[in-house]
Amino acid sequence: MEYFSWILTVSSIHFLALISPGPDFVVVVRNSFIFSRSIGVWTALGFAVGISFHICYCIFGLALIFSESSHLFNLIKYMGVGYLIYIGIGSFKSNKTSIIIDGKKKKYMISPFEAIKIGFLTNILNPKVTLFFLSLFTLIIIPQKVPYSVLFILCMILIFSTFLWFSLVAIFLTQKKIQNYYIKFQKLINRVLGITLIFVALSILIKN
Repeated sequence: MEYFSWILTVSSIHFLALISPGPDFVVVVRNSFIFSRSIGVWTALGFAVGISFHICYCIFGLALIFSESSHLFNLIKYMGVGYLIYIGIGSFKSNKTSIIIDGKKKKYMISPFEAIKIGFLTNILNPKVTLFFLSLFTLIIIPQKVPYSVLFILCMILIFSTFLWFSLVAIFLTQKKIQNYYIKFQKLINRVLGITLIFVALSILIKN
């Protein structure tokens, strides 16, 4: 029980960061709308794998390299901006397509692996997530001062909560009534999502 309040504090900080609008949220909305509920959930898994990546380099000391190397951080930032713009343009240019409702199939679909890859790349190339975990593991967690068992429990909570939150977003957005609205306005929604991703990418480029 010694670390219970500490775990609760860190988990709460992470959850607040999760529910804040950002690239991950826009991408899971896009994939859930354009493809399906399952693809949205697979995308959420990709985010969780990305969180695992951030946690690993923080625990094993690579966070110091990231924090002290502006060139490496800028490389990640530019790659992330380019990737978000790429996805945004693809969403903006996407044509109308049928989606799965009442058992009907889509005209096209991406694989679960592709969805995981999109989620993973979106997460690890987001400099805001990198900064968040660098700050978290430098100022609050400090792996050297926390027992490995407690650190393991905390990491599992962070990874699972990421997957759970974005899976719930995907499930909510693929309710039949919401999907019917999407079918009616899908061209406009795709363009709004595409513009939003491009705007987020440019804001990252300017602010960081």
